[in-house]
Amino acid sequence: MARQRKSVPEGSKDTKSRNSSSSNGSSIQNTKIAQQQSSIFSYWKQLAFVAVLGVTVVFGVMGYLQTRVNTPFDEKRVVIDSGLKVPEQFWGSYRPGVYFGLKTRDPQSLVTGLMWYFPNRLGPGGDGIRHWCEQGDNLDKYGWLQHDGSNFGIQELQDGPFKLTTSFVKRLGGQNGGEWTARISVDILPKYKSLISKDEQVSLIWYAAMDSETEGFIAPTNSNTDITGIRGETSTLGEFKMTMFPQQGKVDHESFLSTSAPGLNLLKETVIWSLRLAQDNPKVPRKIVLGGQIYPAETENKNPNLVATQITAKLPFTLDVVFESKSVVNRNDKLVGDSYTKALNWHKTRFNQRFEDTFALKHKGFTENQIRFAQAALSNMVGGIGYFYGSSLVQSFYTEEPVRYWKSPLYTAVPSRSFFPRGFLWDEGFHGLLISQWDVDMELDIMGHWFDLINVEGWIPREQILGVEAVAKVPQEFIVQWNTNANPPTFFLTLQYILNKYEQDLTNERLAHLERLYPRLQAWFQWFNTTQKGPLAGSYRWRGRDPLTNRELNPKTLTSGLDDFPRASHPSDLERHIDLYCWMAVAANTLAKLAYILGRDSYSKYQQTAEYLMDNHLMDSLHWSNYSNRYADYGLHTDAVKLVRPKPLPRQQNQNLEMTRKVLKQPEFRLVDSIFGYVNIFPFLLQILEPTSPKLGKILTDIRDPNLMWSNYGLRSLSKTSPLYMAKNTEHDPPYWRGQIWVNINFLATKALWHYGHSEGPYQDQANRLYQELRMNIINNVVEQYEKTGYIWEQYNDKTGEGSGCRPFTGWTALTVVLMSEGFE
Repeated sequence: MARQRKSVPEGSKDTKSRNSSSSNGSSIQNTKIAQQQSSIFSYWKQLAFVAVLGVTVVFGVMGYLQTRVNTPFDEKRVVIDSGLKVPEQFWGSYRPGVYFGLKTRDPQSLVTGLMWYFPNRLGPGGDGIRHWCEQGDNLDKYGWLQHDGSNFGIQELQDGPFKLTTSFVKRLGGQNGGEWTARISVDILPKYKSLISKDEQVSLIWYAAMDSETEGFIAPTNSNTDITGIRGETSTLGEFKMTMFPQQGKVDHESFLSTSAPGLNLLKETVIWSLRLAQDNPKVPRKIVLGGQIYPAETENKNPNLVATQITAKLPFTLDVVFESKSVVNRNDKLVGDSYTKALNWHKTRFNQRFEDTFALKHKGFTENQIRFAQAALSNMVGGIGYFYGSSLVQSFYTEEPVRYWKSPLYTAVPSRSFFPRGFLWDEGFHGLLISQWDVDMELDIMGHWFDLINVEGWIPREQILGVEAVAKVPQEFIVQWNTNANPPTFFLTLQYILNKYEQDLTNERLAHLERLYPRLQAWFQWFNTTQKGPLAGSYRWRGRDPLTNRELNPKTLTSGLDDFPRASHPSDLERHIDLYCWMAVAANTLAKLAYILGRDSYSKYQQTAEYLMDNHLMDSLHWSNYSNRYADYGLHTDAVKLVRPKPLPRQQNQNLEMTRKVLKQPEFRLVDSIFGYVNIFPFLLQILEPTSPKLGKILTDIRDPNLMWSNYGLRSLSKTSPLYMAKNTEHDPPYWRGQIWVNINFLATKALWHYGHSEGPYQDQANRLYQELRMNIINNVVEQYEKTGYIWEQYNDKTGEGSGCRPFTGWTALTVVLMSEGFE
C-alpha cells in the first residue's frame, strides 16, 4: 500500500479508483513496467531533442561561418561621395588596360576607346589591330608623358615606324559630369620617313560601348558632321553625343558599326568579326570597312551596345573626338581645333609648374631628360589609375566552392597596364607613397575604396579582379581569393607618411575621412594578429605555403609579396617570418599615431603593442642568428635540395617526366640563416632597429658587400652566396625574387638609410655615405633604361642593369621619383 500511495498523486481520485479495482500483484507489476517504459521514452525523447538542437546549432554555426567571408564590414563606408557628387573626378582615363580610353566613375559606365591599325600591314584574323595593352604587340614604347590625374593627359605611342599621340582635356559644366575632347594624331617617325610610302594610311576606330547592366542606349549619328558620330543617353550621363572632327590630313574612307557585342571583354573581336571588303571605285583597291548595322541572329536584344566609327586617312592625320552633354546649356565654344590646342597647352604649363613645386627636381640639379623621365613616371602612375566595378570570387575553409563577394567599386592604381591591369593590395601601399605627394586627397580616396572592400572578418582580398575586362586578363588559377591569405599591410606605410607630412593640414573633411577609415584599419590589424600569428608569443607566420608540393625547389610564399624568395624548405605551422613581424610593428605604431590624432582611447593599446614589437630584444630572441650574425626566418629547412627528372620507364608513353624536388639531406628546425637577401634586412628596411644597435652596423656592412647584395644598379634581392641565387623554382618558373633588383625594396632601403643618416648613433656617417651612393645608383639606372628602351620595368638585372619582367611597369618602380625628390617624410 505504501508503494501504491507513492504512485498515486494526492487529489487524483480517478487514478486511485483504477488502482483499487486492480489490486492484485500482476497489476502492480504492470504498472511498474509502464512507469519504467515511460521514463525510458522520456529520456530518449530528451536525448533526441538535444541531438536535434545540437545539429541545428552546428548547421547554424556552419551557415554563419560560411557567410562571413562575403559579408561586408558593419560600419559606415569610407567613401561617401563618388560619381556625380565629385564632378572633377567623374570622367577619366580609368581604363588602364587599353591603350587609350575614357570612362566614368560610375558602376555602369559608358566606356569609350580607340583601336587602330595600318591597312598595308594588317595581318590575317585582324593581326595588327591594337586595342588592349599587350606585351605581344611589341610597341617600341607607350605611356603618358604628362597626366595630372584629373583634368588632362598626353600620351605617346610608337608602333613600328609610326608615332601616335593621344591626349584629352576635360572641362566642367552641366549636371552630368562635364565634357571632354580627345585628340589622336598619327605620323611617321622622322627616321623612317624616307623609307615609308607617301600613300601610307592609318585606320582609327573610335567606339562607345555599354555593358548589359547599363541603363540607356547608344546609336550612330551623322548630325553636325559628314563623319558618323555617336549619340546616346544613360541614367547618369543624360543625353550626349560624340562628334568626330578631322584636323589634319585627308580622309580616304569612313564607315561605322552598330551591333551587339557579347561583352566589354570582346569588343576587339566583335570589330574584327564585322570587318568587310568594300570598293567605292573599281579603279582603286578594295577597302576594309566596318559592317554597318549588324545584329547577330542569336541576339534577342536589337539595341546595340557597341557603336564604332572607322576613319581611314593618309598620314599625317589628326582627329578630334568631342563629347558633349545636353545638360551644358551655356557652352561658350566647342573644345576642338585651336580651342583644344590652347586648353591643352594651358594644362601642360600648369602641370610643369605644379610638378616643380611638388618635387623640386630642377632646383635639385636634375637634367631636362631626367625631369622628363620623372614626369612620365608620375603621369603613368596617376594616368594608370582605374575605376573597376564587380565582385571577386572568394573562398574560405567553411565554403565548399568559391562564392561571390559583394559588388563594389574600386578606384586604384595598377602595377602594369599590359600585364597587371588590376588592383593589388600590397602594390597599392607603395603606389600611395608617390600619389600622396602629388595629391593627398586622391590617395585618401583610393585608400577609402580599398577599405570599403574589407569583410566582417577584417580581411581584404589581396588581388582585385573586378569586371569582365579585368577577369579576361587573369589565368583561371589565380582568380579565387582565399580568406586565410594575407598580403603585406603596406597601406600603413602610406598612412604613416600622410600623418607625418600632413598632420598640420588635416582639414575637417580629411579628419572625417580618417574617422571612417579608423575602425576598418583596426579590424584589418586584428585580422592579421589572429590569422597570421606564429607559434611563439610575438611571432608571425605567412599562411598560404604549400607543404605538399614536390614540384617546387622551395615552395613559394605568394602572400608575402616576395613570391619565390627562399624560405624554410619544408613549410610547417612552426615557421616564424621576420618580414611579417616587422610589418606588424609598423602597423601597430601607425595605428597608435592615428588613434592619438583622432583622440581615441585605444591609443594606449596600440602604443603598448608597438613598443612590445619594436623591442629589439624580443625580435632578436625570435629571429637573430648568432651563427651567421643576421636576422632570419625560422622553420623546417635544408639547403640540400635539387630538381631531378624521373627516369623514363619502358612502354610508359604517358609517363610524367616533369622535374620534381629531391631532398638530399633531411630538414631540421632551425633559423634559415644560410640565405641572405631582402627578407633578412627587414628590421633595417622598416626602421625597427635602434640606431645604436651593432646589428645595424652589421647589416650596413653586408648590404654594401658586392658578393652579397650590392650592385652598381641597386640592391639585389638575393645574395650571390645564397644557395638558390638565380635558381629556377620549377623547370618552368624562372627566378623572380632570387637576385633581380626591385625598386620598391630599394626604395625602402634608401629611405631607411636616410632615416639612420639623420639619427644620432655610431653608424650615422656610414648610413649617409651608403644613402648617397645607393640613391644615385638606382636613379641613374632606371632613367638610363627608360631612355634606352622606352619603358620603366618591373625589375632590373643585377649584373647589367637591364630591365626585365613585364613592361611598362610604372607601379612601384615609379617611386624613383620620390628618390629623386628625397620626399621621405
